[in-house]
Amino acid sequence: MPANPASQMARLISGYWISQAIYAAAKLGLADLLKNGPRTAEDLAHATQTHAPSLYRLLRALASVGVFAEDEERRFSLTPLAETLRSDIPGSQWSMAVMMGEEHYRAYGELLSSVQTGETAFEKLYGMPIFDFLTKNQEQRIIFDAAMTGVHGRETGAMLDAYDFSAIRCLADVGGGSGAVITSILRRYPQMRGILFDLADVADRARDMIAAAGLAGRCQAVGGDFFQSIPAGADTYLMRHIIHDWDDEQSVDILRSVHGAMRADGRLLLVESVILPGNDPFFGKLLDLTMLVIPGGRERTEEEFRGLLGAAGFQLVRIIPTEAEVSIIEAVKRA
Repeated sequence: MPANPASQMARLISGYWISQAIYAAAKLGLADLLKNGPRTAEDLAHATQTHAPSLYRLLRALASVGVFAEDEERRFSLTPLAETLRSDIPGSQWSMAVMMGEEHYRAYGELLSSVQTGETAFEKLYGMPIFDFLTKNQEQRIIFDAAMTGVHGRETGAMLDAYDFSAIRCLADVGGGSGAVITSILRRYPQMRGILFDLADVADRARDMIAAAGLAGRCQAVGGDFFQSIPAGADTYLMRHIIHDWDDEQSVDILRSVHGAMRADGRLLLVESVILPGNDPFFGKLLDLTMLVIPGGRERTEEEFRGLLGAAGFQLVRIIPTEAEVSIIEAVKRA
């Protein structure tokens, strides 16, 4: 029988109870400690230097929602959900759980302020924009990079399945971060060359990943500021989850930089959530609130993307949905 509206609302209101419990479990590394088999709360408390009765209560609560499982001997083990919190597996959600439980959680506590003022809660709390904060705080930057790799990793296969990259000779990944996206694409298309473009310190880190993937001969990492200029030489420019970080004016500035670097017959690919009309659940509508409180950007509708692209001299050609919660927005220079 469906829950009544009051009960449903109560569950929604208390949703952060679960997310913060997951954060605590991730921060303590409980999934890593359980990867070799069940252990008691007392044993785990000794390993994590925590209070055993309180740790038991945390594990019991998470087991009630499918994260960990308790047996008759009061030992806890991994479930498929808990397995994702291991830090040593592909697609790990450990970094995401920690990042969301720390800076993001604090910023969401100021959501009302952002709604009232239109200003980012993150800057109110930390006194600087998110990307400046990450540049100055290495531990948080490493966690952020890993969290983005975990999130975007799920989208990469869907993006590659939805769009045919085979005709591209040289692909520029603008704001390419650690290099996870461009290396995945270059592995799929061995005839392609790549350019990763990001801030200088980010490009330096990406160089190591590109070399480790055996792609140093086919991909260069270039440092710079995409508000100023973007490397020429690619026939296609890709930006995944970049435009959503910025307001409309800043987004148009970035797109104009790409426009200036592109050849007349070049193509631009934006990989973003495209907000759909109606009341159906859509992850992008909640992600939009994160853009409000953290970087100050936004998720956009098709018409909003069309307007941004037009203001920067582009024409939207088509929007290609993927099996993930993102679409590929293809654009060319306006004739």
